[in-house]
Amino acid sequence: MGKLQDKVAIITGGVSGIGAETAKLFASEGAKLVLVDMNEEKGNAFESELKSNGVEAFFLQADGTNEEQVKNIYTKTISAFGKLDILFNNAGIGAVKPTEELTYAEWRRTVEVDLDAVFLFAQAAVKEFLKADGGVIVNTASMYGWVGSPGSAAYNAAKGGVINFTRSLGLEYAERNIRVNAICPGFIETPILGETDREFLSNATPMKRLGQADEIAKAVLFLASNDSSFMTGNSIIVDGGYTAQ
Repeated sequence: MGKLQDKVAIITGGVSGIGAETAKLFASEGAKLVLVDMNEEKGNAFESELKSNGVEAFFLQADGTNEEQVKNIYTKTISAFGKLDILFNNAGIGAVKPTEELTYAEWRRTVEVDLDAVFLFAQAAVKEFLKADGGVIVNTASMYGWVGSPGSAAYNAAKGGVINFTRSLGLEYAERNIRVNAICPGFIETPILGETDREFLSNATPMKRLGQADEIAKAVLFLASNDSSFMTGNSIIVDGGYTAQ
């Protein structure tokens, strides 16, 4: 029996990168999945892939900054599976630009997606968990929620907010059997990275390589499962040693 046998999990940003790798790992451990993303084409294709492998899963296109769309996701999840056990609050964007060139609209959109949407999904999950016997939330923050970096002011501020939001929520519901923790990835291999980026980011990491999405997924599984049953309000940094410098 898997570590998440018959658990129901919502995964935002769930059709590519860390989200998709986590979805595959959760499925291998027995979870039923609700995948949320803006990319309808990828979402439908990934849903079909999972279903062809016998996974109970469905995809919902939604904007996580839209309160009504978020509520609809939970309504459909409960209608389909009858419960919710896990939220992997993973969707996010970045905005790399010198602060003097950053527009207020770019700042707002980054904070909306990387922090406001985390709140909306977490709040909705908590409401479901309070009706049941509890549940688990894993928020995706970043190593840049712990340390600064030039040119990423909006992203860093939002991810720092996710870390402290996680602490606060973990404490608030610790006695209600609702655990809330965060994962803080470092530089992760993605298809959009060019060779120059790979070399630069690898050299900036003490382990001299990029992290892989499945390495983050394994840490998320730890936080989502009973293996971390005495953890809440905490964060796990998986960054190849970057923040230890």
